[in-house]
Amino acid sequence: MKEILYKSTRSEDGALKASEAILKGLADDGGLFVPIELPELDKSMKELAGMKYQEVAYEVMKLFFTDFTEEELKKCIDKAYDEKFDTEEIAPLAQVKDPYHLELFHGPTIAFKDMALQILPHLLTTSAKKNGVDNEIVILTATSGDTGKAALAGFADVEGTKIIVFYPDGGVSPIQEKQMVTQKGDNTHVVAIKGNFDEAQTGVKNIFNNKELAEEMASKGFQFSSANSINIGRLVPQVAYYVYSYAKLLAEGKIEDGEKINVVVPTGNFGNILAAFYAKNLGTPIDKLICASNENKVLYDFFNTGEYDKNREFILTSSPSMDILISSNLERLIYHATGNDASKNKSFMDDLQSGGKYEITDEMRAKLTDFVGDFADEQETADTIKRIYEDTGYIMDTHTSVARCVYDKYVEKTGDNKATVIASTASPFKFTRAVMNAIDSKYESMEDFELVDELSRIGNIEIPNAIEEIRNADIKHNTKCETEEMENIVKDFLGI
Repeated sequence: MKEILYKSTRSEDGALKASEAILKGLADDGGLFVPIELPELDKSMKELAGMKYQEVAYEVMKLFFTDFTEEELKKCIDKAYDEKFDTEEIAPLAQVKDPYHLELFHGPTIAFKDMALQILPHLLTTSAKKNGVDNEIVILTATSGDTGKAALAGFADVEGTKIIVFYPDGGVSPIQEKQMVTQKGDNTHVVAIKGNFDEAQTGVKNIFNNKELAEEMASKGFQFSSANSINIGRLVPQVAYYVYSYAKLLAEGKIEDGEKINVVVPTGNFGNILAAFYAKNLGTPIDKLICASNENKVLYDFFNTGEYDKNREFILTSSPSMDILISSNLERLIYHATGNDASKNKSFMDDLQSGGKYEITDEMRAKLTDFVGDFADEQETADTIKRIYEDTGYIMDTHTSVARCVYDKYVEKTGDNKATVIASTASPFKFTRAVMNAIDSKYESMEDFELVDELSRIGNIEIPNAIEEIRNADIKHNTKCETEEMENIVKDFLGI
């Protein structure tokens, strides 16, 4: 198999093996690691159609993680995708009227982040052994809600690791917050920052880029890595479920072999839809990549104008995992659109850093015609939840509703009725209040866990274990800080 190496999006410096890129998380120059060339599937869709999720995941990940042995990679996959998921399918497809909802929320924290964050700890610890790393790996992560809990659950009590999660105080749902602040594990630390997600993410990147701190950490036996989708070890596992969804539709006779499908992804940090782009480049017959935004529609504006401009009001919405104005993973797509020109990409990122915006060339825009951007406002999001529930009995969360609304707009606008997969990124139980208020305003006066019980009743859905276990759980983390205090928080937790 051809060896795939990784380099930064911002320089032409030396190439790294997959395990080295996974360990580092972020490149030294602040760029993101990308494969020097994108691989192609070496199994046909017909062959993949006969495989279980774990087998498809192996066929995808082996193409990217070429310095892992078959035994190492299969061991990581088997440890990740096991009985922690509440269905053997791992990522089932539910047909809801015409499109298919790819349910990515059957893992232990009921959000799509589990699909990658259940395997990342095993990829990291395997990478450390492969590279003779004795340092304790410190996972540093900013979250807009779901990554935090999924990372905490994945890394809790994993030997040789510590994890520190920063989230925006008041910027996540009550259920998301309770999931994080009740997290067990001596190696876990959760901190609310007085700011929004972009400020938390910038703070984490600044800590990563602090060379003096890295040296101090190394002298004490620590090194940083990331669980955000800036880590290639987090992004690649997400490619697998788009390949799997196509194979599954083929296996069930819903599409013909080679027939193209569309994919709709509710998008914030751009990692999830970038994974779909990589799946397409592997050879999965995907036509349009439909990027769905909420009222923080920086990506919608970008795909429609070619200008990325974060200089706008930051809006808190009912889909908080998408309340993002700096979509970090878009940098990887920009890099590919430049023709893999690191200096051009760096120039755009420098413009973003200095002025908060950049504009790509017409030639680059021509390379992004596979992407379609649209958005749903708060009223449309609520109306879509209510309409789909009343029409079908299916209850979806706010993020999936944004995607569903954008899908409906796209079909109405274009008449494109291809089979479509909508990434359903979280359980409705994660955003119970917003979901239930959308269905009927009479629920407004109920307490959070009363709403959980009522959602279970009207949707005829079993309450996930992830919710039951926090119903009466003790608060274990109550630290809050200003953004400028983040580095000191890290040092205090590590005792340096």
